[in-house]
Amino acid sequence: MRASDLGRRKYGWPRLALLVGLTGCHPVDFSHPGSPVTLPPSAVAGYSAEFCAVSQIRQKPGMGANIRGEPGGHAVFYLHGACRATTRGQTTLTLCEAPNAEPSDGVGLSMNAHFRNAKWVATPGRDFFLNGGMAPEEALTTTRYAAVQSQAKRLGIYAGIEFHEDVFDEMPPDMTREDWQYEVSVATDYAIALGRGRFCARVPVNRAQLATMVDFLNAQNAPYRDHGVVFEWSLFRDNCIHLAHNALAQAGFWAEWPTHRPWVISMFDFPVPRNEFVNILRRATDTRLLDPAVLHADAAARRALLDFGQLPVRLGAVMESRPPQVPNEVYETDLTLLFYDEPTFGRYQGWSDAILADPARYDAKANRAWVVDQYRQALAARKPLDWWLARGDLPDPETFGLTYQRFYEVLERRTVELGAGGAL
Repeated sequence: MRASDLGRRKYGWPRLALLVGLTGCHPVDFSHPGSPVTLPPSAVAGYSAEFCAVSQIRQKPGMGANIRGEPGGHAVFYLHGACRATTRGQTTLTLCEAPNAEPSDGVGLSMNAHFRNAKWVATPGRDFFLNGGMAPEEALTTTRYAAVQSQAKRLGIYAGIEFHEDVFDEMPPDMTREDWQYEVSVATDYAIALGRGRFCARVPVNRAQLATMVDFLNAQNAPYRDHGVVFEWSLFRDNCIHLAHNALAQAGFWAEWPTHRPWVISMFDFPVPRNEFVNILRRATDTRLLDPAVLHADAAARRALLDFGQLPVRLGAVMESRPPQVPNEVYETDLTLLFYDEPTFGRYQGWSDAILADPARYDAKANRAWVVDQYRQALAARKPLDWWLARGDLPDPETFGLTYQRFYEVLERRTVELGAGGAL
């Protein structure tokens, strides 16, 4: 059977672990810091992108398709403010206020090796996409499990979506192909919490940024949707994290991560879910980019400022975590999610521990106070434009004046808005 989990048995797990240096093979606590005081998307802005690193999946023997993922995990992506289009909405997005949008608060995307005529599919509604509509302590019984799949069918997540033939190799003779599609995909493409724990990192964006991301994601699906190209997932050269990473790059969040590079390069430089969760929160809280010269030298941050009026550090770049559904009749719940890191001196575990321990990364009030303080410090440190130009070490000094002017215009306005209690 095909798989989208990084490190699934199909790829030879012992050899892969040795090759890429995945570390931390022990159950992960997804209950801290949790999400009870995380700022909801609607309180931050009308639009946001949320990347979720999700754990391995381990279905109990005798339950369903018996999906058993390895510790690399999976990644999914939620866009608050983007919706499925009413035509071919499983593989086509539009802004939620558009006349051809299905009604929803947003849409969740999953890229899966199962798909033949799509790179990703979309599920409407954050609660169903991530939680299957289940409360955190609601018991996942076999009856509830079947009800979640029935709801997914009503949403038509796989209507018109073709799976590769080998996905059906283990399908029971008394099951339809449609039922099998939903069975092998639950907790991977939808209802993630039924069988996986998660760490999610939210990036607030504005309307123009989200529209650019939507255009990019639609273009990613176009060859498979419209031109008969067969989609083939690649762990090293084009995986589920590449998709989310490069969608954020369209909004000026950071540089693109190239796909389909030569194998010898791709095998030693490819994104991993839990690393990417850490990378997003570190990038979104990198106060060095509140120095106008540092921002000017960073092509992505400069583009976000000049093209979208967006500062690199902003209110609402926060996280949440949630363990898999407990009690759980269908899935094991002691699950791992590994880093791609050097085992002895690697940095990601330390960075992750610092994020999980910092209330400004998950608590609404602490996040606001921290952002306001950083903005005020940046304003207090302001130097005249002539002071910067006299240094003689600016990259592209001819255009620095525009960056400088725009930076302080946006910074001053955002500081006033935040100080007045407004959302950004």
